[in-house]
Amino acid sequence: MSKENTGSHKTVLAVTNCICFDQRVIKMASVIQDCGSEVTVAGRFRGLCCTSEILPFKSRRFRMLFKKGFLFYMFFNIRLFFFLLAGRFDVIVSNDLDTLLPSFLASRLKGIPLVFDSHEYFTGSRELMGRPLVRRFWKIIEQLILPRLEYVFTVSDSIAELYRQEYSVSPVVVRNLAPHSSSTETYSRDRIGIRTGDLLLVLQGTGINADRGAEELVDAVIETPGVSLLIVGRGDILGSLQLRVQAAGSDDKIKFVPPVVREELLKYTRMADAGVSLDKDRGINYRYSLPNKIFDYISAGVPVIASDLPEVSRIIRQYGCGILVGSVTVESVSAVLAGLVSNRGLLDGLRLKCREASLELNWEEESKKIRLVYDKVFSDC
Repeated sequence: MSKENTGSHKTVLAVTNCICFDQRVIKMASVIQDCGSEVTVAGRFRGLCCTSEILPFKSRRFRMLFKKGFLFYMFFNIRLFFFLLAGRFDVIVSNDLDTLLPSFLASRLKGIPLVFDSHEYFTGSRELMGRPLVRRFWKIIEQLILPRLEYVFTVSDSIAELYRQEYSVSPVVVRNLAPHSSSTETYSRDRIGIRTGDLLLVLQGTGINADRGAEELVDAVIETPGVSLLIVGRGDILGSLQLRVQAAGSDDKIKFVPPVVREELLKYTRMADAGVSLDKDRGINYRYSLPNKIFDYISAGVPVIASDLPEVSRIIRQYGCGILVGSVTVESVSAVLAGLVSNRGLLDGLRLKCREASLELNWEEESKKIRLVYDKVFSDC
């Protein structure tokens, strides 16, 4: 659809995250904007980056008294509902289940299209394990609303199949592929004091949390000679990882970088010899995840070291662009790293496979599916 035909449309994307570092939301918003719609993203204020305007579209950030838990979600959803109801929007995009209820109610009251983008299988998340009442609350919202939706996106074939089985909906699968990045500059290792000659790994993301293999990776790097690690991002266990590194006296091997925008992130990523993603099979959500960082690594020409989960292993095996770790333990990870230290030539072949894979696995190709959906959405306005 041409910009001239859609220039009067206004689309709002709702998300509970800090907007600035949510790569999927930023990429989706950019595609919608390219379709000719004016875009506003509504999310939370976290104080990390939100004092500067770094986004190429309008944004609204809610300051929240409560930072997590039931009270956070309750008050965020109330504020979001009244913001959506009062705003002059033609399309509402709900990102994940925790924004779906106010988005659905506002879209029905205003008689405008609603698009749901499920970044994960929310009710199978680790945070809801062992909390049956909380999980039940979110499941009821999902059961009541999802079967009524016409426009649904999700991130992997496995999650799409779960939704098809449960609700007879057919989500459009849009993977978290990365834009082409071959022209991105690379920081020098001297910039952060990485030891000359070491095998350098990178672990990046805004969800460096428990059960994602970071603890095992840090311990494996500490005990494996000739290996250094760069951790870029944030997460619940970042503080404990820093204490772990300090206690081992490994500050010269393991460096931490706070969250940065994607353009700068790639400059760090491209420094590395391999990128790491070691999610454990702790529930459906992790099992079927397909993290952004996998495709960031591939786009940057950096081979992947990943746990053997269905969606991730399918990519690694199909394109031959990495190494799968059978079990996420310190011993198994250390064995893989020691093997790479003694056989650097293996990485050369994997880098070539990454470059070949990036010709197909890129956001420019994947976003064509989004444009087809929004042509239909805007025609319904």
